[in-house]
Order: sequence, then C-alpha cells, then structure tokens
Amino acid sequence: MASVLDRIVERKRQEVAAARVARPLAELESLLATAPPPRDFFAAVAAPGGIRLIAEFKRRSPSAGEIRPGAEPAEIARGYAEAGAAALSVLTDGPGFGGCLADLVAARAAVTLPVLRKEFIIDTYQVVEARAHAADAVLLIAECLDDCHLRSLYRQILDLGMTPLVELHSEEHLSRVLDLGATLIGINNRDLRSMTTDIGHVLRLRDRVPAECVLVAESGIRSRADVERLEAAGIGAMLVGESLLASDDPAQAAATLLG
Repeated sequence: MASVLDRIVERKRQEVAAARVARPLAELESLLATAPPPRDFFAAVAAPGGIRLIAEFKRRSPSAGEIRPGAEPAEIARGYAEAGAAALSVLTDGPGFGGCLADLVAARAAVTLPVLRKEFIIDTYQVVEARAHAADAVLLIAECLDDCHLRSLYRQILDLGMTPLVELHSEEHLSRVLDLGATLIGINNRDLRSMTTDIGHVLRLRDRVPAECVLVAESGIRSRADVERLEAAGIGAMLVGESLLASDDPAQAAATLLG
C-alpha cells in the first residue's frame, strides 16, 4: 500500500509535468534575471545567540487538517519577524497545505528575512521556479530522492545562489546527506510515511551530525520546554509552523517559544 509520502510524490510528478506544458522551462528561466538577489538563509539560521527560529506559514496539513484557513502570508510574516524569527518557511504545495508560490512572494516582500520554499522538490523545474519567485532557500527531502537527483538538485540550488536545507527522517538517509556535503541539515521528527511524530527523534540523531553542520529540528515543537530541550542538546535551529499557526496569536506564540 502506498504511503502518504508516496502519494504526494506521485501527485507532484503530475503537477510538474503539467507546469512544464503551461510554462516551458526556458520561459521560467527568463525570469531569473529580474528576480531579487537571494538573501543569505544559511547565515541567518547559523548566527550565534541561541537557537534560531525558522517560522512557517501554511494553512493546513495532511496530518492536522485545517490549521489557519484564509491566513494572509504578509501579515503572518510581519508578526514572525517582529517576534524574533531568523527566517521564514512557506509551504507552496496546494492540495496538501493550501499554499502557492504567490504566498512565498507575498511573505518575502513583507519582511527582510530570508525565505525557504518548502515543497516536495523532485525536479529541476521546481528549483528554477523557486528562484524565479524570489526564494532564498529550497528544501530537499532525502526520502523523496535517489542519490543522483539529490546531488543534482543540491548543486542546482547552490548554483542559483540559494541555500539547500536537506531534510531526512530515517537514520538510514543520514550518511547520504553527509556524503552530499550538506551543511544545513533538517531532522524531521515526523515520519512522512506514517505521519507519527516524536520530538526525541532529533535528539537521538544529534551526535551523528558533525559539529560544523547546522542542525534544524523540524516538527512536534510546541512549547518553551521543548525548545529548551533542543538548546541543551546543541541544536542550532528549529522549524515550527503548526503550533504557531494554530494559536490565537502566531507572533506571540513565536515570541514565547524564543523565550
């Protein structure tokens, strides 16, 4: 039986094929010359001074359903910036998360923070699409990509001046990510195949990630106590969305996480 992740990836293949017909790659590449210069996402999340927050914008998720329907990305982004977030993450997947590339453009225009395109990236077209829409960083999920595609997409992201955030859940993918030379590594506490979440997952893998890499904890982070556990383990950054957006005041929730 296909997992949630398998179904998402298959859908994404169909979406990319349709997008290539609607807007050929050459036409998309012509937009790169007028895109604003990339902001330094890596420097923002690697800066000293305690754990850094990558605050996320999304309206819903496959695991939680509707979280904040009708939310405006610019408004949420400004609140996150005022609360002390180091960077933003914007979901651009429509069917699963209620997002689109216009959300990324709007969020980035509202603040000076660097912005990650969070998406199920499987094709070079999506990387060009990200930079053409002003993304500063792009997520790559190891579970979605074989070694060849992971390497080529990683290199393409760098060549376009953006930062790759390489994510994994299963420990078996860590050696692949390290062999890639990734310096910004995300450990997703949510298993995208079963959709179960365990914040202790990143803590168990912490010692296997070299000290020179910036480790990003993803998913399941809901309280200041959770953040203190991550900080005590030497984890440099956290990506948080659902618990912020489900609160009455996402900006205040972000400030509370940061203490």
